[in-house]
Amino acid sequence: MEQLIQLHQPETVVLEDLFYSRNVRSALNLGHIRGVLMLAAINSGLPVAEYTPMEVKKAVVGYGRADKHQVHQMVKHLLGLATLPQPYDASDALAVAICHAHCLGK
Repeated sequence: MEQLIQLHQPETVVLEDLFYSRNVRSALNLGHIRGVLMLAAINSGLPVAEYTPMEVKKAVVGYGRADKHQVHQMVKHLLGLATLPQPYDASDALAVAICHAHCLGK
């Protein structure tokens, strides 16, 4: 992660807060990944911003309980993309970035 940060020179690392999961193993693994990302950001001197899934959906779609398909379509529309971002994880990452940009007033 630190190599990717050096390569791409981001200004901020933005993460989606953990969501409720029935699968404890998945939630635990996601927590480990988030910890690694946060540590890499801090070691690189970057600020970390976090948003809940509801905040992301509200910023992108205008409704905090929007489904994944709605978020996917709005990411495509807002960014003027010719095709839908694939996979959904890419769309989710772009949605979190859009949310952060909205919070910064950009």
